[in-house]
Amino acid sequence: MFSTEVRVGRIPITGVQPSVQCGAVPAKAVIGEDIPVRATVFREGHDRLGATAVLHGPDGAEVQRVRMTEGAPGLDEYRAILRPAAVGLHTLTVEGWSDPLATWHHAATVKIEAGVDVELMLAEGGALFRRAAADPERSEADRSVLARAVRGLEDASRDTAQRLAAADDPDLTEALAARPIRDFVSASPAFPLDVQRSLAGRGAWYEFFPRSEGAVYHPESGTWDSGTFTTAAGRLPAVADMGFDVIYLPPIHPIGRTHRKGSNNSLTAGPQDPGSPWAIGSEDGGHDAIHPELGTVEDFAGFVARAEELGLEVALDLALQCSPDHPWVTEHPEWFTTQVDGTIAYAENPPKKYQDIYPLNFDNDPRGLRRAVLKMVELWIARGVRIFRVDNPHTKPLWFWEWLIAKVHRRHPEVVFLAEAFTRPAMMHALGRAGFQQSYSYFTWRNTREEIAEYLHEVTAVTPAYYRPNFFVNTPDILTEYLQFGGPAAFKIRAVLAAMSNPMWGVYAGFELFEHVARAGAEEYVDNEKYQFRPRDFAAAEVRGESLAPFITRLNGFRREHPALQDLQNLTLHTADNEEILVFSKSRRHKPEGQHPAPAGAGQSSALPGHADTVIVVVNCDPHAAREATVWLDLSALDLRPRDVDAEGRFEVEDLITGARWRWGEANYVRLDPAVEPAHVLRIVRED
Repeated sequence: MFSTEVRVGRIPITGVQPSVQCGAVPAKAVIGEDIPVRATVFREGHDRLGATAVLHGPDGAEVQRVRMTEGAPGLDEYRAILRPAAVGLHTLTVEGWSDPLATWHHAATVKIEAGVDVELMLAEGGALFRRAAADPERSEADRSVLARAVRGLEDASRDTAQRLAAADDPDLTEALAARPIRDFVSASPAFPLDVQRSLAGRGAWYEFFPRSEGAVYHPESGTWDSGTFTTAAGRLPAVADMGFDVIYLPPIHPIGRTHRKGSNNSLTAGPQDPGSPWAIGSEDGGHDAIHPELGTVEDFAGFVARAEELGLEVALDLALQCSPDHPWVTEHPEWFTTQVDGTIAYAENPPKKYQDIYPLNFDNDPRGLRRAVLKMVELWIARGVRIFRVDNPHTKPLWFWEWLIAKVHRRHPEVVFLAEAFTRPAMMHALGRAGFQQSYSYFTWRNTREEIAEYLHEVTAVTPAYYRPNFFVNTPDILTEYLQFGGPAAFKIRAVLAAMSNPMWGVYAGFELFEHVARAGAEEYVDNEKYQFRPRDFAAAEVRGESLAPFITRLNGFRREHPALQDLQNLTLHTADNEEILVFSKSRRHKPEGQHPAPAGAGQSSALPGHADTVIVVVNCDPHAAREATVWLDLSALDLRPRDVDAEGRFEVEDLITGARWRWGEANYVRLDPAVEPAHVLRIVRED
């Protein structure tokens, strides 16, 4: 039997966004982020209507209300921007309503011009404004403005055009925009919006191996002294000075001996080979322990404290896998996969083999295994870790991540989980819906203008409600051909693209030194740090002028100085007549209103006033050759005010990289030589 229950309100509302799985899963947001809201709102007949986006805070109180504007004509799509000001689970509702003022104004203008029902139209306008003045929530100032409009409409001593003009008084328009006249108000269902702390969706990440920072080689004996948390802490000021927010550490646990990998992933390890940190567990302990060569629990606490002093937050790798020497292998063999010959299966990703790693099996004893993992995560939270970079989450069941992340967030809502999942889109998106706040992405392999533009559109306009990418430019596992053969310009280009297009980006140590030599036949570094110590003299490289660190520092500075670069969903792609020139802009208003509970009556409206911060980025994606182009800008996306534009329709821009200034307009010539600077990062100069 089909239900006969009416499922729509007086004013139908459909297609509310952001929503995930019809509201079954909260959409993602971070505090202070501009959240685009869209909905289809329509009605029967020809009367005009309006729509309002309403945000309720975690306590259920209304915290923001924004009048929505109509999008493309004929599609009945309405849009608004909300900016949540507190963390917690919010709800979003769209209200649709009949707009008697707009309906009357349209009818009156048409009829009076045609000489039809002139006095009736003027009288109806007067009655409408009297009704508005009777609203008990109106201010005395608004009532005075409304009374003046009534007198103007009814003043028979003036001609008809003057009487109708009384309805277009700017003070009247402002009063009714702030508190519109609304009939037949209908509300959509409430959709959850999970607003989390800033580092859940913003931040610059830097990855290094603590054992390499301060490691010392003794050539006379052929032995190494491992770096420690104490020596690694010495690198933290330089990382902070480059403007990074997060210092990410690969696993810091004891490393197994059985089938330990040697240099360059060889199957035979020498006595001085430290092994892969992802082969977790030895006689010194498992996931709850610290590798003794790195130091003690107290040393780790000192490292975390030093990072905090410098404004850095420590992210720790959460790798749910074990070396054959892990205590769990003997204590809980049921947590692994046993083959028909009685051996435990090691990890594989054909053609890659990881003989030094046993993957966990979540099907044999799911209750016991999940309890053990939760206990371990809680332990590291107690030790000061609030961010976990999760290794290969796509090789574990989705139900487990949904359970673990929800369980952790109930007690520690500030904890952030990053999914290191380079896999198929369905799984990457599902991990986001399961609770991961951010994820590695396909950005690493998007190199041409067309590929990058397509991907930027996807992650900023299609998937942000559930999938937030972190644009890492390299990893210990990934050294793309673009970086291998593109020279220093390729490193600059990738840094600009990642840091300017996305509020989250990441760098693995060595990127700033232009490390680009790959192991033969592989897309990964030769002498890979996963399998050996790799100390670097960053300071000497900078003195020689062979470091990208100063450039990275400037990019991170731009991100902090320009709010437009701190949001994900405010990116607009523009066009250029050269296939290697990519152009995008990001814009954000400075001081949005409506962050506090609206007065009773639910008719308040707020906009996003104040001048905007707008950044235009033009990048030559070809690291080998200079490129010229005419850049065509969609001026409507730049938030230009009349006073920002001269009589010829041009406005001033400043290149943040070089300091040069130009007058730009709709069409602009550029020439970008990667041997000099491969990109413009332009701010629109606004004089206030």
